[in-house]
Amino acid sequence: MTALLTTNLGDIPLLGRGKVRDLYAIDDALLLVATDRISAFDHVLATGIPGKGKILTQISLFWFDLLADIVPNHLITAKVDEFPQALHPYADQLEGRSMLVKRAAMFPVECVARGYLAGSGWKEYRSSGAVCSIPLPDGLLDGSRLPEPVFTPATKSQDGEHDENISFAATEKVLGAEDAAELRRLTLALYARAAEHAESCGLILADTKFEFGRTAEGIILADEVLTPDSSRFWEAASWHPGGAQPSFDKQFVRDYLEDIQWNKQAPAPPLPDDVAERTQSKYLEAFRRLTGLHLSL
Repeated sequence: MTALLTTNLGDIPLLGRGKVRDLYAIDDALLLVATDRISAFDHVLATGIPGKGKILTQISLFWFDLLADIVPNHLITAKVDEFPQALHPYADQLEGRSMLVKRAAMFPVECVARGYLAGSGWKEYRSSGAVCSIPLPDGLLDGSRLPEPVFTPATKSQDGEHDENISFAATEKVLGAEDAAELRRLTLALYARAAEHAESCGLILADTKFEFGRTAEGIILADEVLTPDSSRFWEAASWHPGGAQPSFDKQFVRDYLEDIQWNKQAPAPPLPDDVAERTQSKYLEAFRRLTGLHLSL
């Protein structure tokens, strides 16, 4: 199958293209379309991963349903035949990879929950013994389980650069104390539920990020949720602190780019077929393990 790298919905107003998703205005709602684009080191690569957008969307839909009793979400419908008539001619681009969602005023903070030490959290711990100003015990390793999950927010980058971890005090300054406290509560509650489910599937949810917005009805969960793009899922049976863990995400892509010694400047290089295929396989396996379902791409 061919990767869908860019959508074209004719006269439907395009609001923007992110690293993965194309966003359209649909009256008082929004249309999120997950393409097959893949990014690494803050650059969108020339090669897509066929079916990736469908996998991400279907995983998000699974979690939106599982977590709905903790916090409402932005989903109106993901069924193309329930979309406005103007979208029906583009069903081939939308089927399985799009969501009609509520508009919301988005909070300008990435809400990250960590149950394990990895990535930027591990780097910060090595230099300061803390993550986002939260002191952690001495002697932890890359991949160590934390004594309890922690809320480690980050600023949202508007220019494609890295998000930056910030303290809870800084979050309170950005959001106000009441909203900061509520987003921390929701983030940790969602992480606990999701980590428990992942564990039942033989997976570790090491960390994840959520995005929240506000509508007239209150705070809602938005964007994607608990996908291999926004989360680290590890194989529980092989977890061993002390280094990078085998993961269900784009690690094959990162490893390849490191191997070819790309300078991480645009333009990003294309991927060999075998790297794209192995990455697709990992995303599909994550979907199957988490949902218990089979996805036809």
